[in-house]
Amino acid sequence: MQLGNFSVSLAVKDIQASKAFYEKFGFTTFHGDASQGWLILKNGTTVIGLFQGMFDRNILTFNPGWDSDARTLPSYTDIRELQRQLKAAGVVLVTEADESTTGPASFTALDPDGNPILVDQHV
Repeated sequence: MQLGNFSVSLAVKDIQASKAFYEKFGFTTFHGDASQGWLILKNGTTVIGLFQGMFDRNILTFNPGWDSDARTLPSYTDIRELQRQLKAAGVVLVTEADESTTGPASFTALDPDGNPILVDQHV
């Protein structure tokens, strides 16, 4: 099972304060728009997302088809196949990708402690 790029999506109260804080740890802005309430920061291959007003909680995020530089991988497991595999393994999904579509889609699950997991394919 290839889940693609991994990042932690942080629900932040003040995106500028959070950006300044994580810059002290060596993170730099990679993508996003603070005026829209989201930034993606990187330190090497480590990726975090800062999201103000979008999420209630921090989220573990996987991006099938992407590497840590948001480049499309030459081969990857499509999100719909990941969804089928997880459902067959007994994972209950909170939201599901439409299996009649192709391309970008997402689904969500909760781990046993209630931590949200977002699988979000952009390709």
